[in-house]
Amino acid sequence: MTTRADTLPAATQPWGLGLKLAVVATPFLVLTLAAISATLWVSWQLEGGAAAVNEAGRMRMQTWRMALSLTTGDDGNLQRERAEFAQSLELLRRGDPERPLLVPADDDVRQRFAAVERDWRRFVARWPRATPGDVATLRDEAAAFVARIDALVGAIEVHISRWTALEHLLQTIVLVLAIAAGVTLLLVGYRFVLEPVAKLKRAIEELQGGDFGARVAHRSHDEFGTLAAGFNDLAGHLESMYRNLESRVAEKTRELQDKGERLRALYEMSTLMAEATTLDTLCDGFSRRVAQVARADAVAIRWSDQSNRRYHLLASQGLPHAMIASEQCLMAGDCHCGQPGAGGRVIPIRDAGSTGLRHCADAGFATLLTLPIRLHERTLGELDLFYTAAVAPSAAERSLLEALVAHLAVAMENVRTDELAKEAAVSEERNLLARELHDSIAQSLAFLKIQVQLMREALASEDRPRVQAVVDEIDAGVRESYGDVRELLVHFRTRTNAEDIEPALQTTLRKFEHQSGIAATLQIQGHGLPLPPATQVQVLHIVQEALSNVRKHAHAHQVWLDVQQQPRWRFELRDDGIGFVADDPARAETHVGLRIMAERATRIGATLEVISTPGRGTSVLLELPPPAQVPAPVPAMEAVAS
Repeated sequence: MTTRADTLPAATQPWGLGLKLAVVATPFLVLTLAAISATLWVSWQLEGGAAAVNEAGRMRMQTWRMALSLTTGDDGNLQRERAEFAQSLELLRRGDPERPLLVPADDDVRQRFAAVERDWRRFVARWPRATPGDVATLRDEAAAFVARIDALVGAIEVHISRWTALEHLLQTIVLVLAIAAGVTLLLVGYRFVLEPVAKLKRAIEELQGGDFGARVAHRSHDEFGTLAAGFNDLAGHLESMYRNLESRVAEKTRELQDKGERLRALYEMSTLMAEATTLDTLCDGFSRRVAQVARADAVAIRWSDQSNRRYHLLASQGLPHAMIASEQCLMAGDCHCGQPGAGGRVIPIRDAGSTGLRHCADAGFATLLTLPIRLHERTLGELDLFYTAAVAPSAAERSLLEALVAHLAVAMENVRTDELAKEAAVSEERNLLARELHDSIAQSLAFLKIQVQLMREALASEDRPRVQAVVDEIDAGVRESYGDVRELLVHFRTRTNAEDIEPALQTTLRKFEHQSGIAATLQIQGHGLPLPPATQVQVLHIVQEALSNVRKHAHAHQVWLDVQQQPRWRFELRDDGIGFVADDPARAETHVGLRIMAERATRIGATLEVISTPGRGTSVLLELPPPAQVPAPVPAMEAVAS
């Protein structure tokens, strides 16, 4: 948005609030900085003069020491003290800015310092010619020289006193500037900030109190002027809006109520569709709720066949019994209802003439609203809404009904899919049971059938030893079949109730120990992602089949199950049994078990390897693919069946 200030030429641009405050504060800031800088410079001069006074006082002490050394004839101390005095004199001459130390640049001070230097040269020149009789004279000259130094110190102190007075003056100036700046900034802040804010606050309070005629009288062109102009425009806009506010509030309230009802309807429908388990329950609940949402006098939900030639009445609400009995099945084209491929239509029944059946008109309905139930461009059925008055639904109402019908189509398809899944699960469970029985019990029964035939032959020939041998074989076969049945019962109860497979493996090994008396040990290494439930079931069945082979054929004393979780899942079942030869034709039953394990491993994309050495035991290795490569179980209902 372009403001008035944006359109002014550069030379006539108004001063902003920040620029005004900067113009007022800058002189005080400059003067204060100058006064503080001068004060720092004077302080530096005072520190240098004080250091010079200290150094001159040190020279007085050194003079008396040299006089004492002359009277005692101590040449060693005399030379050292002479060097120290010369060093102090040189330090006063050139100064030391680091300490700081300097002799003030004053004429009187400079003259007295020059007199000290002359007396020092004259005083030093007399030392070689001094005799013991000159002791009193040297002492008097030392006193005179010390007086010269005292005069120098006094001159420096006088100069320092003047600098001290100047420092006090500068500090007073800084104090006055600080007070003046504070008072000025308070006045300017009140004039340019506090007063406009107070005006704006009063106007806001008046506006909050219901006075929409409140305005801010601020004529400046700074930020507060722009803010006041914006507030005045806003107040004017609110004043104009308030005149028709009640009607707008009522309109918005109705819109919100409508939207709330739509959201509530969608929520209720979603809840119904999530809880419904059968098509009848779904359609009955939907018909009751959609009658309330659409304010319809009656509702009918029709299910279409694959060719969309017949429409069966699935559920209804508010329809007369005679009409329900007459329209249980409608052929496409026999009535206004059941029109394949047609979109949503509003049909005035009384104006439709004799076209179609007359059941709606006989029941007293005046308007029919039909909505096709579609999913992926395929018509599943139709929703019919009946009204006893002339009705023309709005675009929002029609949109809501279309959304509800779309949800109904998805829910109907989900129910149908669930029923197909359950049917597939039952079929797969039967196939699994038949395969397990064929691979275990049927083999044993075939063996028993052969033994029964052999027993008949032995009885016919009255061969008692042979009869006893056959009876022993039958007894062993019955025991083996009994063990297989118990093992199958255990296998079919296998469940994975937790994400971790370890408890299920522990339970499987404990049951194996109880059935076979063979000790079993579980060892798990690493930490990996949990296996999917369907994969866990297949792994458990493979482990159980391997344990079954150990129980039947290995003659083992110990079994070890090693599980490695990283970098991928790996299961190894080892025993210390007799082992076997892979190509031994006598191991046909063992080969059946290996084939079952291989089929289960293929379903989950795993690799199975069996390593056996006669007399040294057997190892069964199952290695799963990485998590990203684990395929979906084939078939998908195997876990449910198990």
